[in-house]
Amino acid sequence: MKTIVLQQPGTFEYREAPLNEHLQETEALLKVRRIGICGTDYHAYAGNQPFFSYPRILGHELGVEVVAVGSAVTQVKIGDQCAVEPYFNTQQDQAVRRGFTNCGENVSVLGVHQDGGMQEYLKVPARYLHQSDRLSFEQLALVEPLGIGCHAVNRAHITAQDEVLVVGTGPIGLAALQFATATGAKTVAMDLNEDRLAFAAAVMDIAGTVRAGGEDTLERLREQFQGDLPTVVLDATGNKFSMSKALEYVAPAGRIVFIGLFQGDFTFHDPYFHKKELTLMASRNALPSDFRQIIAMMEENKINTEAWITHRCAFEEMTRYFDTWLKPEAKVIKAMLTL
Repeated sequence: MKTIVLQQPGTFEYREAPLNEHLQETEALLKVRRIGICGTDYHAYAGNQPFFSYPRILGHELGVEVVAVGSAVTQVKIGDQCAVEPYFNTQQDQAVRRGFTNCGENVSVLGVHQDGGMQEYLKVPARYLHQSDRLSFEQLALVEPLGIGCHAVNRAHITAQDEVLVVGTGPIGLAALQFATATGAKTVAMDLNEDRLAFAAAVMDIAGTVRAGGEDTLERLREQFQGDLPTVVLDATGNKFSMSKALEYVAPAGRIVFIGLFQGDFTFHDPYFHKKELTLMASRNALPSDFRQIIAMMEENKINTEAWITHRCAFEEMTRYFDTWLKPEAKVIKAMLTL
């Protein structure tokens, strides 16, 4: 079967590998049809993805077809089209027992901690498959990245009475914008990149945009909310400076959710934090309920995914194009591989 292996930072290898069709009773054999390229893949290629080892088969944003099932599988059948929930829990640790499968102590993420979907066929436990007979393979491959934003919005318990600021308009920030606006909350995007702000304004039903980085940023933010500050700030940057500014941007008694991961220590001025009586949360991965919510919303046309995929190529050609997708001038939102 066709396989792409990241041998070491900066080096992909395309190879043919044998297919082992033997299934455990709870497994499904999948034909991989679409693979979305995400920030984790770019970071692994650049050599700065934490908790990562080489060689590794990348890929966890997948649209797949079920081609065989184990004897005990009832969740899906041959021919089903599915999204894959890539957060595998091999142990029933405390977090998993409490329903927090997104952050189990022993969670193994497909394409990060174990080999992922950049291969023609893949075996996974069937319980991690989410079926839809109405969505395309490309839409199904978008469910996982949309799940990161959906889970963050759900963590913040956003309602139509909230006013929301999403900082960072990469794919994860766009996903957060998508689900924040779906609640009916007034939602504004902030970024340093004017092209990405323009894209967000063009494809999302947001109230406005603010370019970050100027001395009058806070003033311009207040203008978007008629003199007030947002009750919820979702930071999708993973940038230490941006994360620290979230405490300044949020309204008193507001909520902050850090979606992006900063690889280091993050500190803040505690008296300022207490003065506003803020709630600070992290958001990691997504829950099975998030996947079901997203698929239902996509099936009901409550989420428009047409603008998300800006670049496409055949699986066999990925190694030719991957370097170009890293360049800002390529203006990549989401690249998609087809098999």
